[in-house]
Amino acid sequence: MLMVIGGGIVLMAVFLLFGKLWGNDAAGMALAAKVFIPVWLLVAITNLWVGVSHAGYTMRDELPILLIVFMVPAALAAFAIWRLSHP
Repeated sequence: MLMVIGGGIVLMAVFLLFGKLWGNDAAGMALAAKVFIPVWLLVAITNLWVGVSHAGYTMRDELPILLIVFMVPAALAAFAIWRLSHP
């Protein structure tokens, strides 16, 4: 679980980097963070699907993991959006 969350944080950093490269300002980075959130939701749901279909966990076991795995990087992205929108 920590590796997936860490991967999400690294992916967010990549999104922010590309936002800075393409947007050249804080608005580009904020947009990249906004795009990251739904992308990360899809990755977290894919992680849930793998846990249920291949690892043998039940949905009841995996739903709390989905919430944690999604919320930590998404909360960091929301903070980045807030911080970049209010310089």
